[in-house]
This record gives sequence, C-alpha cells and structure tokens, in this order.
Amino acid sequence: MRSSTSDSKRRALVYAKALVGMCAVLLLGLETLAVHLARHHSATYIRVSRELSEAAKVRPARPGEPVSVLMVGNSLLLAGVDLQHLREKASESMRVYPVFLEATGYYDWLYGLCRLFRQGSRPQVVVVGLPVNSFLADGVRQDYSPKMLLDARDILRVASDSHLDRTATSNLLLAHASTFWDTRGVLRTHILSGMVPQFEVLLSFVQPKWAIPQGPEFEVLAISRFRALDKLCGLYGAKLVMVVPPTPSSESAVRRITIASQRAGVDTLVPVNPTALSARYYQSDELHLNSEGAALFTTALAELLPQTIAEERQAARP
Repeated sequence: MRSSTSDSKRRALVYAKALVGMCAVLLLGLETLAVHLARHHSATYIRVSRELSEAAKVRPARPGEPVSVLMVGNSLLLAGVDLQHLREKASESMRVYPVFLEATGYYDWLYGLCRLFRQGSRPQVVVVGLPVNSFLADGVRQDYSPKMLLDARDILRVASDSHLDRTATSNLLLAHASTFWDTRGVLRTHILSGMVPQFEVLLSFVQPKWAIPQGPEFEVLAISRFRALDKLCGLYGAKLVMVVPPTPSSESAVRRITIASQRAGVDTLVPVNPTALSARYYQSDELHLNSEGAALFTTALAELLPQTIAEERQAARP
C-alpha cells in the first residue's frame, strides 16, 4: 500500500511540471507577441532594421562613383538632417547610408559599428553625429540597442566599459536574447501613454540628464573616445568624421570637443554654431531642431562634409 507521503510528492511533482509548462507557454507567447509588434507596429524598429540592413551592404565606391558614407547618430541627427535634401545637394560627391536611433550615445555606436563591420559593411567614410553630452556619457540605450546594435560577444565589454552592475548586465544579456525583454520598456510607455494624459511630458521630467565632465577630465575622456572610434574605423579602411549637431547653450562644450578632436587627429564638423540659432529653430522640447533649423543644418552639412572628404582624399594621394 502506497503511503500518503509518496502520493503527495508525486502530486507536487506533477503540479510543478504543469506550472513550469504554463510558464514556458506564457513566455513563448509573450516573445511571439513582442516580435510581431516590433516587426509590424513599431515605427522605430522597422526603420532602424531597414537602415541597418542597408548599412551592412555598404561597399567602397569604384573610381568615378560618389564616396560611400555611413552616417550614424541619435535623435538630434534624425530631426536635424533632411536626408532627401542632403542627398540632392551632395549626390555627385557622396552616397549617404544613415542609421539613426534615438537616445543613443558613444558606446551604442562604438559597438554598433563593430557589429556592422563584422557583418561586412565597408564604407569609405563613417560620420558619427552626437551632441557633446551623448558622446561623453557612459551606458547604452536599454531598449532596441541591445538587440539591434550589440553583438553577444560585446555585451560583457559594454557592461565593463559602462560600469554596469550584475543586475544591469543581466538585463543587457536578456535584452539581446529576447525581443520581449528588449522592448518591454517601449511597450510599457506605449500603454501608459494611452492611459495617462500628457504622459510624454511627464516622462521628460524623469529622463536622466547626462552631465558633461569638467576640467582636465573632459579632454582626457574625449581624446580617448575619439582615438578608439578612429582606430576601429581605420581597421576597416574608413575615415572617421565627427559631426556635432547644435543644442541650446552648448557653445563652450562644442569648442572644447573640437579642440580635443584636433588633438586626437579626428576631423570634427560643427555645421551650425549653436549661438546662431534662436529658439525659433527648435521644437517645443527646446532640444531638437524643427524644419527650419533642420534646413539650415542640412545645407551647411552638405557643404562641409564633401569638402572634408575631398581634402582628405587629396591629401592621401601620393
């Protein structure tokens, strides 16, 4: 006769297996739903996926063809560069392949470029467009970036460079492996936006503010990052050009980052001096350029960037 203790253990094991099975089905369902939503309903995911796919196919131009230019950056370039206008103005001298992902910074693009180069991207020029605070900030974007920009082999290096703790590192690994984990913050924000009036405005007050290092630390950090990017691009035969989009009250920081880039041997373009733009050229968030500001910035960039590329190619000739 079987003991009641033995029967209880068997029932507990059956219940545990059933619970594990239900959890597995739930997780699979959430992952399937997240993949579907990202691929079919997320404008950012769809756009960046397309841009990354095109960027991976970039090859050096043949003699007589426009120079191939890979341009990466965050929302300031997304809002500030009119790509159609830029391509029309500079079509004879360069062919631009953009990848713009909002809220990204230095480490997103250092390792994002690593991944693109590994995938076979071979541009002749890499343009990194970031404001000074994003260029000097630690950390990476917590959604989209782990899945779309980072390789699994680089996750631990990113965590180390960004001084992440074990919990943040685990989240980064999970976000790289799972679309649901990668986009959970985006989904939460989307749901709350539909429930809470003016949620985007409220969210802006709790967004982290990236502080710019002061004193000698500014130059030391900036030079080391310029050199790391320049070395990476040089390994794959590409010239690095830094572009600094205007932001209000950034004149001093822009001047200092330009000096640091010169000492690092990297060309840095400031198409529009921040002091030349009044509030009328910015959106209501007082950070991103509006259509008028974007027209000025794009026109200036279309003049400066081809000149810089032409001068570099001329200097490289024997």
